[in-house]
Amino acid sequence: MPSTPGRRVQVFVGEADHAGHRPRWLAILEHLRREGAAGATVTRGVAGFGVHSRIHTASILDLSADLPMVVTWIDAPDAVERLLPAVLDLAGSGIVTVENVEVVGDAGDHLHHGRGATVAAGGTGPTTVPEDR
Repeated sequence: MPSTPGRRVQVFVGEADHAGHRPRWLAILEHLRREGAAGATVTRGVAGFGVHSRIHTASILDLSADLPMVVTWIDAPDAVERLLPAVLDLAGSGIVTVENVEVVGDAGDHLHHGRGATVAAGGTGPTTVPEDR
């Protein structure tokens, strides 16, 4: 089975965190799309806690909870090296991890250095960021 070396970057932020006037997770996602990243997904957590040890949970009674958001981005090592400084800046005080991964099967063909990536935001349902953005 063919495999391609890649890097997985995960950015952990709070749902209420902002970069300027935009949600921090969305600013990161749009930046990656604009710069031609191979792909990224945002996952909304159902519960979590951060540096202040306050547990945040999703509940019908508290729809405005500051839930954990995780941006997961997988790309070629050189693309991660090129885009990571701006992602770190956009992450603010969020936690950023970088791991070496092997992308197995034909999916490795999608790790590239150019435009045309499909980026999805998870949570209540996937949303594709349009190509012309």
